[in-house]
Amino acid sequence: MNAAIDYIENNLAGEIDYRQVAQAACCPNYHFQRMFAFLSEVTLSDYIRRRRLTLAAFELQQSNKSVIEIASIYGYTSHASFTRAFRELHGIAPTSARKSGVNLKAYPRMSFHISIKGRTEMNYRIEKNPGFLAAGFRNCVNTDHAHNSIPKIWQEARRNGMGDKLLGLMDESSEKAPNGILGILSGGDWGENDTFFYYLAVPYEGEAPADMEKLTFPESQWVVFEAENPADLISAWKCLYTDWVPTSDYALADLPAVECFYPPGHDPQNELWVPIMAKGK
Repeated sequence: MNAAIDYIENNLAGEIDYRQVAQAACCPNYHFQRMFAFLSEVTLSDYIRRRRLTLAAFELQQSNKSVIEIASIYGYTSHASFTRAFRELHGIAPTSARKSGVNLKAYPRMSFHISIKGRTEMNYRIEKNPGFLAAGFRNCVNTDHAHNSIPKIWQEARRNGMGDKLLGLMDESSEKAPNGILGILSGGDWGENDTFFYYLAVPYEGEAPADMEKLTFPESQWVVFEAENPADLISAWKCLYTDWVPTSDYALADLPAVECFYPPGHDPQNELWVPIMAKGK
């Protein structure tokens, strides 16, 4: 993680490639932005934005460069977008930052340190899956707002009939796992911007309907966490990144993760499935 921060800090005045950030942290791109947010309690894009605007404020105070020149250095394509972002963080316009006695905000460079502390036990299991196919509806989700937008996607699916269509495709008698309504977190545009694809899907072997997409999962090992409710599912994500991965003999595989929602009466009600591999492979 500190290597990832090194890369970010060395490229604040320039272009930041999220794939290289993830690579520096030895983490699959599928997971890095989400893991960063759980570990640091700030999203990756927010951290980069705050650091860039901190350095921009220093330059405004200490150099004779124009506002638009400084805006361009820190990734803003227009005077208006830079002014809006600067005012949102610092509470004043960039031109006012050059005045004596103004109050500005500074966000220091982040660093990660090992912390050993007792936590509650973690219940999980390892599943070997020969691979499966799924069909589903694709949604583009902003990483920063995923916790709020994904529940709304499910609510809309119940209203517009998508949920019923998925249930109609689902084979409840299948013994293949995971066999429920799936929320699949796929790569999407990660590495290029702050979005990823979230599919509402079901395991499905046939030809995908015209308005759906087919997803193929290869043979893999998975770590599975149980979750009785949505709050437990969020806790499972956090447990995965902050506790389980650092202390296990496994690393995250570069494949989509799956949230599985089972029919009423199923025990457990929900599960988080995350592809893994032995460390060093």
